[in-house]
Amino acid sequence: MYRYQVLIEYVGTSFVGWQIQKKGKSIQKIVQSILSKLLKEKIILYGSGRTDAGVHASEQSAHFDIKKKIQNIDKTIKSLNFFLNSKMISIIKIKKKNFNFHARYSAKERIYVYLIQNRLSPSTINKDREWHIRKKLDINLIKKGCKKLVGTNDFSTFRASNCSAKSPIRTINAILVSKSKNCIKLKFKSKSFLKNQVRSMVGCLKYLGEGKWDLKKFETVFIKKDRTKVAPPAPACGLYLEKIIY
Repeated sequence: MYRYQVLIEYVGTSFVGWQIQKKGKSIQKIVQSILSKLLKEKIILYGSGRTDAGVHASEQSAHFDIKKKIQNIDKTIKSLNFFLNSKMISIIKIKKKNFNFHARYSAKERIYVYLIQNRLSPSTINKDREWHIRKKLDINLIKKGCKKLVGTNDFSTFRASNCSAKSPIRTINAILVSKSKNCIKLKFKSKSFLKNQVRSMVGCLKYLGEGKWDLKKFETVFIKKDRTKVAPPAPACGLYLEKIIY
């Protein structure tokens, strides 16, 4: 048996998410199916984690086991992309790994990026790939809000009602905020996140940035752990799984 890691880029707009579900098309199902077809063996793909419907990935990481060694990795990547590129999925890299490697459990850090287009007119080029917000956001207030979120905390406030995680305690290693022209980028780094956590945090940071909340209100909502008091979550279209660190 051989184990391979595969790095996958995709636009999540037309998918139900990464993970195979009873209804709708998922990235996992499509990639798994084409891998099985090309490698002439039933492939089971294990991802680093799920991305929800509409969420994109610059570099999702997954692994699979196979009986026969892949002789020509570059040729395999080209063949996979021949079938996948029209579906807005691309295989970036395939690497041979030892059996100690696991796409999910070996991960030391997950990096997510959220993109906001902050101007009057929506972008046509980046349609469904960022959150368009007309009202001018105060980036310095957003940065102050982010500082309140960094560290080890109970993130129940930002947790989806159907989140299956055993504990709401998570450690956010860093949140980096940058702005280029009208595009605001928020980069979140943590070993793991709760379901909808990043989108919920961005929704609250938006309330802070547009002046609907002040910093004290933002902090109070975070501490109270009451889901009914939070801002609506940011839409999936602006969220990207950027990279998995091992």
